[in-house]
Amino acid sequence: MKYDKSFKWKSNHSIHRLTYHVVFVPKYRKTILYEKVCQRLSELVYEACKTNKWFLHEFSIKDDHVHIMIQLPPNISLSKAIGFLKGGTSKVIREEFPELREFLWGDSLWQDGYFAETSGKIHETRLRQYIRQQREQE
Repeated sequence: MKYDKSFKWKSNHSIHRLTYHVVFVPKYRKTILYEKVCQRLSELVYEACKTNKWFLHEFSIKDDHVHIMIQLPPNISLSKAIGFLKGGTSKVIREEFPELREFLWGDSLWQDGYFAETSGKIHETRLRQYIRQQREQE
C-alpha cells in the first residue's frame, strides 16, 4: 500500500489515525543486523503487519537498531504490538541464525524496552493552538 499522510481507518463509531515512530535495538547494542539477518527481519516485520492488519508506513534497519513508523487500530496497544514484533522476530532470527549466539546471551535478540513517540500530520504547537482556539469560538 502506498504511503498516504491522510490515511485513516474508520470503524462503527470512530475515525482514527494512531501512528507511532518506534525504535528498538539488539541486546548490548550489538551490530548484528547485517545482510541476511536484515532481509529475514524485514520479511518477518512485513508479514506480522500484514497478518495483524497493521499499516507499516516506514521501516528501516541499521546495523544496531530498527526504526518503524506503524499505524495501529485503537483496540491494540503499542506495547502489545511491539511485544509481538520483538518476540516473534527474536524467536525466528535466533533459530535461523545460530551464529548470533556468540554475541547474544540469554533468550532474546532484542534489548528490553523501546523508544516510541506518536506522530501526526499536525505539529504539537499547532495542535495546541487549534484546541485553544476552539474555546474562543464558543
